[in-house]
Amino acid sequence: MPDVIAFGEAMVRLATPHFQRIEQSRTFDVEIGGAELNTAVGLARLGRSAAWVSRLPDNPLGQLVANRVREAGVEPRVRFTDDGRCGLYFLESGASPRASSILYDRKDSSIARVQSGDFDWPTTFAGAKWFHVTGITPALSENAAAVTGEALRAAKAAGVRTSIDLNYRSKLWTREEAGRTMSELLRSCDLLLASEPDAEHLFGITGRDFAEVAARLIDTFGVTMVAGVRRSTPLVWRNTFGAIGFTGGKLFTTADYEVEIVDRLGAGDALAAGLIDGILAGDFQYGLDFGAAMGAIKHSIPGDLPWISRGEVEELLKGHGLRIRR
Repeated sequence: MPDVIAFGEAMVRLATPHFQRIEQSRTFDVEIGGAELNTAVGLARLGRSAAWVSRLPDNPLGQLVANRVREAGVEPRVRFTDDGRCGLYFLESGASPRASSILYDRKDSSIARVQSGDFDWPTTFAGAKWFHVTGITPALSENAAAVTGEALRAAKAAGVRTSIDLNYRSKLWTREEAGRTMSELLRSCDLLLASEPDAEHLFGITGRDFAEVAARLIDTFGVTMVAGVRRSTPLVWRNTFGAIGFTGGKLFTTADYEVEIVDRLGAGDALAAGLIDGILAGDFQYGLDFGAAMGAIKHSIPGDLPWISRGEVEELLKGHGLRIRR
């Protein structure tokens, strides 16, 4: 049985080549991506067995997604359906002073039409150690929010630890809707990945620093661990990237990495994968360090999925430089 279960949407990603605008492009690079899937792939690349639960249309686009999931080393536990569609998103890469941008085309996707009873959650979680979901999935529809809640409660009943990446998306739902729904879902969460601005925006939780905000999130929702990305963005294609976490009344930080960005999408999901792997091994600090390094490396890889090995993360943690490996 898989160590890790993830639940959510994956979309077909269509990216313009050579920094072109969408309206001028004649071709698109085809990839897939979805926050929960990205994290599952990261864990699979680290040697954890992982499965991804979702709902896809029974057509070539649905099969394309499922095939790419298998290729990345994750078991697709997919319900193929005749209703709904495969979500798409279009990526336009920018360069300073023009920011990168995303255009979503995902309305009425198959996963948004998910129904209670589509998945046998007790069987799904039998033998699992971790369940991961994000705030994107419940934002897709009322049904998706309800099924996300069912999954989290079933995971807790099975003794499976859980994580939620808040991942607020203003294009999917309002602040009020997100705050109300996520407040309920967080009652079944062990590890929360969230930023200080989102904590204030959705829940009205503020503090002098990350530690104070995290402590208030723990007190409010009963989560046991909080972690987030620490990023500065002086240039579109050059950032610094690190992580910060709080658990057991203690603040944990990592080194900051200077990253030259080939593709920043999925970096936070890669961080989540490294952190979950470390927590499963019993070491929060090591997981945070590993996640930060993994997220930093992800910036150098085209596409959403973290095609990263444990060995190269360990090399970065050892401080090895950029000499060509021969």
